[in-house]
Amino acid sequence: MAEQGLVGLASVVVLGVAGQWVAARLRMPAILMLLVIGISAGAGTELAFGHRWLSPDRLFGDLFYPIVSLSVAIILFEGGLTLHFSDIKETGGVVRRLVSIGALVTWAMTTLLARWILGLEWPMSVLVGAVLIVTGPTVIQPLLRHVRPVGRSAAVLKWEGIVIDPVGATLALLVFEAIQVSTAHGQLNLQAMIGVGATVIGWTILFGGLVGVAGAALLVVVLKRFLAPDHLQNPVALAVVIGVFTVSNLLQGESGLLAVTVMGVALANQKRVSVGSILEFKEALVVLLVASLFILLGSRLKLQQLTMLGWPTLIFLFGMIGLVRPLSVAVSTLGSSLNWRERVFIAWMAPRGIVAAAVASVFAIRLLEKSHGDNPSISAEQAIRLVPITFAVIIATVTVYGLTARRVAKALGLTRAGSGGFLIAGANPLARTLAEAVQKSGQRVLLVDTNTVNVSTGRLAGLETQTASILSEFIEEHLDLGGIGQLLAITPNDEVNSLATMRFGRVLGRSNVYQLAPETAPGPGAGGRREKVMSELRGRMLFSRDLTYRVLSTHLAEGMVVKSTLLSKDFSYAAYLQQYQPGPHVPLFVVDTDGDVKPVTADGKISPRSGQIVIALVPQTRHPIPTTPTPTATEAAAEAVR
Repeated sequence: MAEQGLVGLASVVVLGVAGQWVAARLRMPAILMLLVIGISAGAGTELAFGHRWLSPDRLFGDLFYPIVSLSVAIILFEGGLTLHFSDIKETGGVVRRLVSIGALVTWAMTTLLARWILGLEWPMSVLVGAVLIVTGPTVIQPLLRHVRPVGRSAAVLKWEGIVIDPVGATLALLVFEAIQVSTAHGQLNLQAMIGVGATVIGWTILFGGLVGVAGAALLVVVLKRFLAPDHLQNPVALAVVIGVFTVSNLLQGESGLLAVTVMGVALANQKRVSVGSILEFKEALVVLLVASLFILLGSRLKLQQLTMLGWPTLIFLFGMIGLVRPLSVAVSTLGSSLNWRERVFIAWMAPRGIVAAAVASVFAIRLLEKSHGDNPSISAEQAIRLVPITFAVIIATVTVYGLTARRVAKALGLTRAGSGGFLIAGANPLARTLAEAVQKSGQRVLLVDTNTVNVSTGRLAGLETQTASILSEFIEEHLDLGGIGQLLAITPNDEVNSLATMRFGRVLGRSNVYQLAPETAPGPGAGGRREKVMSELRGRMLFSRDLTYRVLSTHLAEGMVVKSTLLSKDFSYAAYLQQYQPGPHVPLFVVDTDGDVKPVTADGKISPRSGQIVIALVPQTRHPIPTTPTPTATEAAAEAVR
């Protein structure tokens, strides 16, 4: 028995992490991959071998739903830590309407669709509508990182996705409690529902808000007065989150999700202590929790539930995506400052996530238990349909939005081609030269420098610049980083470059932060101990280990220029290199056929192909090639780009 438990736990972790990894490699929504793996490990193995490889109920027993609840609480707390009021100064009203009026519209429309299309009874239809108003950070934020939309739509979607989860969970609880006082004929008692609703909402807001703020204040005191040593700060924060969730739930059922969300938002917007290390720890923990939860919840689906899905479900899904969400957004954004492109993009982003799956699973069990009593409000046949309907919506919305969001954003002009533009630390002559070359490839480039002369010169050259320290809070809180996916640290100060890459590695990913080689960079013969320390404290090294800021600036001062050249079948990279042999030639960037711009790094070799563009630092004059084909108009235009 112990061995089966060990195999089960190991399977959850290994399959969850593997699913995330494979999805990242295939550039597909991770949740979709996790659900496929979870269903395969449960219903799939039952169909193929007659028994389930993974059975969460047998593995965890009565602890399954407490584990799910605590995991969801941690996920929402981490989401709250990313919410800054400065993000929605202009669109706060839109967010409030989306989580209030928009939620009511979604609830009402989904209820009608569930009743008329799926044929559910009114009590069950109302509950389905309440469960499906949530979106969630576990699905919204990965999509936003992939799309990187410009403008205000990203902030609106991020806030809505996190705030709507406790709202939706509370509304679902309200409906569930009202169902318990329904008549024997399956009709909701509206008077009872209003009474229960007022009580539940009032106490939930009171206890959830107070306990959440108290938890945030306690953690601030602990951090500010150094009451916990550094190595215990993250465990203490986790313990406080779990305590806040539990205490709030004991005071008022299901108010814990609101409490941890309030706690996260309060910590994110206070200025007394830094919570960066806590956020980084929680982000890593949340990845593991999300992966494990979707594997577990997916494996609980039964073959009988999966066979219930048919054409009515497809029509229901079409209505959710094509009717309910657009109508909800249209009502919520009426009269707002958002332009029509931002409104359309927000209307095309409503994937459901872990909270919908968890809430539906919990309520389905409770309804099935109630269905065996006297005068049940919902029959067992109706109750058993809640989970497959919810999972069908999750799979459909994640698939549709995940595969189309980037194309929709691009068609609306809310994103740029390629994998993301560049935030450049420094607006000095070297940084400006590199920025001009990258900007001509179609990517957004934003230069940040404390030197007002450098900033003004860059602005006069047609570059987007900002006077600020790359290490200041102003960058993330006040600048629009839409379309930015990579960091280049090109200041003369090696320490600033390293600090910038360490800070933005958390935001953009460590694989997307680069810095110039420091003057003290160890060579191949240096001790491995010294090299290890350097790699932990810096980003990916740009261009080459010997190309420091001083060396590159000297090359520019001696007359070398940055040039972009398009390669073709008749003009390969080898032929391109012949033009500059012998002589200095420094490859800087490679522009892929789809617009991706990737810097050349010291830890890898490049082999550009036909159709790609090489941006390099080259001499003003080049050696002629004995025989060269006549370039096409496109090649000639690219060759002329400087």
